[in-house]
Amino acid sequence: MGSRAEVAFAEFMRGRWPALVRLGYGLTGDPRLAENLARSAFAKAYASWPRVLRAGNPNVYVCRVMLNACLGGFRRRQEQQPGPAAAAGPGTAPQTRRGADRPALVTALMRLPDGQRSVLLLRHWMDMTEAEVAAALGCSVGSVRSQESRALAMLRISGDVAGEVL
Repeated sequence: MGSRAEVAFAEFMRGRWPALVRLGYGLTGDPRLAENLARSAFAKAYASWPRVLRAGNPNVYVCRVMLNACLGGFRRRQEQQPGPAAAAGPGTAPQTRRGADRPALVTALMRLPDGQRSVLLLRHWMDMTEAEVAAALGCSVGSVRSQESRALAMLRISGDVAGEVL
């Protein structure tokens, strides 16, 4: 990779690191796993950076890599470790916005099915459009809308996050 591409990657990584760690935290409920997921996603993006740039949306690419990693190997390893409440003590959550570090919200998100949780995290924590979420998840925009609607309804019904904001 040429120096221009390396500079572009370094800028992209610096700009997206906090958001991807937040996404990882929402996916796993564990700050250490969140950072590991982000590192892994950036390593894969770096390895194929020219191709990622040609695809047109590096943010969607790294989000998809994180989702695939979380729902694959990271998830299996996480199940063998103590749960999020034990792993993440008070004040250990990554710096987030809009209440994303509140334990009740993270706990409620962890109870959602993977697809619904992924849609909510991408739409509301990552501020992605429905089309970007659909691209990251490899599904239709209609599926994103229905998953988001179901997830929000489940959160409202659970009562665990009354007054919380995604």
